[in-house]
Amino acid sequence: MKIILTRDVPNLGQAGEVKDVATGYARNYLIPKGLAVKATAGALKEFEQRRAVEARRAERLAARAEALAQRLNSLTLTFEAKASEKGRLFGSITTADIAETLEREVGEKFDRRKHILSEPIRQVGEHTVPVRLAPGVVAEVKVVVKPEGGELPEPTPAEPEEEGSD
Repeated sequence: MKIILTRDVPNLGQAGEVKDVATGYARNYLIPKGLAVKATAGALKEFEQRRAVEARRAERLAARAEALAQRLNSLTLTFEAKASEKGRLFGSITTADIAETLEREVGEKFDRRKHILSEPIRQVGEHTVPVRLAPGVVAEVKVVVKPEGGELPEPTPAEPEEEGSD
């Protein structure tokens, strides 16, 4: 019996594939569980139309995410927090803080778990925070953390590392 898979089925195939399976397997397992539908001419046509609509939708979302990524790449977020003289924060700038500030700046919703891909910031200075907007689209937002009531300390030049013998 020919079927169209509506979902990925392990050891059988991916959603959208047309497969030839045993009649009992299709009638007793795949179709009742909603994993497949019988492959008729109408079902094939409907599935192709649905796939085309989904492809256009994904294309629009990717274009929108790309435009948002351009905006975010040029964005700089500034936070003030209590810090020690060495520049270590007494708390941290969390992903929730970053998501909330991004929402205010851009006007889009950001989920701290799904979108913000960094650890909490615990040091004064400039940081780059990756923000996932869509599969394959990651923007980088510049985050500046200043000590409360102060200025950023001047970065000390890093000492050149000595080359050791191997």
